[in-house]
Amino acid sequence: MTTLLPDGAAVLTRQLRKARHAPALLVLTQTMPIMMLLFFGYVFGSALAMPGTEYREFLVPGLLAATAANGLMTGMFTAAQDAHRGVMDRFRTLPMSRAAVPLGQTAADLLTTAVSMVPLMLVGLAMGWRIENGVPGALGALGVLLLFRFAAAWVGTYLGLVSRSEEAAGQLGSATFVLPMLSSAYLPTAGLPGWLRTVAEWNPISAVATAVRELCGNAGGAAAEPAAAWPAAHPVAAAVLWSLLLLLLSVPAATRRFARGR
Repeated sequence: MTTLLPDGAAVLTRQLRKARHAPALLVLTQTMPIMMLLFFGYVFGSALAMPGTEYREFLVPGLLAATAANGLMTGMFTAAQDAHRGVMDRFRTLPMSRAAVPLGQTAADLLTTAVSMVPLMLVGLAMGWRIENGVPGALGALGVLLLFRFAAAWVGTYLGLVSRSEEAAGQLGSATFVLPMLSSAYLPTAGLPGWLRTVAEWNPISAVATAVRELCGNAGGAAAEPAAAWPAAHPVAAAVLWSLLLLLLSVPAATRRFARGR
């Protein structure tokens, strides 16, 4: 425990230096959410009518939640890459805390995500999205997003460590793209069929997206979903509980898996 923080900081520094030498990946991860915002906002937004609000005001918090959920994919790919290229084996031979490596990787992902969300928010503001609840609401929404991203990255790290190859991790990571589609990130759940609405409302991404809308004072918060399930009716509490549950399960699992090796 005494070496966890310094060892984790060393791994964090390595990950940030590694990211600095891959500028194309950084540009892609920063521009992809913006391109999706422009595409959904101007192409779909002109065809979708939402009573009492603009679709873009509903969309921006959903895209922020989807960006947070992408920690599952990035954590999976990063862990699988290091595990199958022998980097994890080298770390394992060093006298360092076994939790330091996954902690450093997920912390680096958290920092890069916090930076990448700034351009997305600025573009959203330029498109008409507003934070109606001021600085406290904005800070609360950012805290929910980063907590969920941290939890998703830990889950991804565990899945990357148990993957059979880099290619398998990449394919599974790409499949996670469908998860925001089965949530309220892009569309309200009220108009979905009964069983699909239940799936969407219990999707953690739905809780995060609705929590961000509620904290920012945007349309599509909990009050906009009549007869909703508990996570949709209490999105902030649900988003925090989902994140803590994912951390409770994935942190010890990823740490044990790293310590044991392939």
